[in-house]
Amino acid sequence: MELDATDRAIIAELSRDGRLSVAALAERVHVSRAHCYSRLNRLQDAGAITGFTVTVDPERLGFGASAHVALKLRQHNWRELRAQLLAVPEVSQVSLVGGNMDVMIMVRARNIADLRRVVFEHLQALPGVVDTQTYMIFEDHTSARYLEDRPERS
Repeated sequence: MELDATDRAIIAELSRDGRLSVAALAERVHVSRAHCYSRLNRLQDAGAITGFTVTVDPERLGFGASAHVALKLRQHNWRELRAQLLAVPEVSQVSLVGGNMDVMIMVRARNIADLRRVVFEHLQALPGVVDTQTYMIFEDHTSARYLEDRPERS
């Protein structure tokens, strides 16, 4: 799907505040409410917008230890492993990656001892996991810079 400046503006505004009403969103992106509603539906129907969510502070929710954990795998059924990883309550994101490691996951745990338990007792124990590397997160920030207005491709 090709996105134009209006589509990117809609997505950027919703990324900043997913609770915006269609009227407020239309005003921010300088289009009519009907046009905004139409664009929003088109973006959802095309799968460019897959849902609306809330951003939270993990520490304030009791998750004081966070890490990216890279997994090296033997030949394995990716779909089965993905389901097993997502079933671990402390795992919040799973990505199949290229490079020396095969999978990168985000783990949010109550504390360091809890993080250690997740890595050693759950992740390393999964069939097909050969090695893990844990990268502690000291600060966590997100950006939606990829949504900024960019020249359209021709």
